[in-house]
Amino acid sequence: MKRLVIVYNANAGMVAGVMDSVHKLVSPATYPCQLCAVTYGLARMRREWRAFLAELDMPLLFHHRPDFRATFPQAADWPLPLVAVEADGELTTLVSAADFAAIPDLATLIATMRARLGMAAAGPDAPKSD
Repeated sequence: MKRLVIVYNANAGMVAGVMDSVHKLVSPATYPCQLCAVTYGLARMRREWRAFLAELDMPLLFHHRPDFRATFPQAADWPLPLVAVEADGELTTLVSAADFAAIPDLATLIATMRARLGMAAAGPDAPKSD
């Protein structure tokens, strides 16, 4: 079974979340997690991102930096953030940290993921899959 693994370049927890929100406000250019920057507002996941994830036909696994490294020690040195596909314990990068450096907004991230997952574009004229 394949799973989508979404890895934030951030620590988990309420204190870390508050610090991240402050960092995004005060110095967005130095914020280390472009995945967080485009998929979250100050406090919660963006509605469009949540809707896109709900469309996917695979289980989702979310990680923050420390728990990703503990769960996937073979990928502990991979640059973060990233989105990967896991199949039989093996990870294949879908969107790398280098890719995220060139992703300015949520629409671009979603379009990139749709293309790499072989999904049809969304919209009123997009074909629906059964």
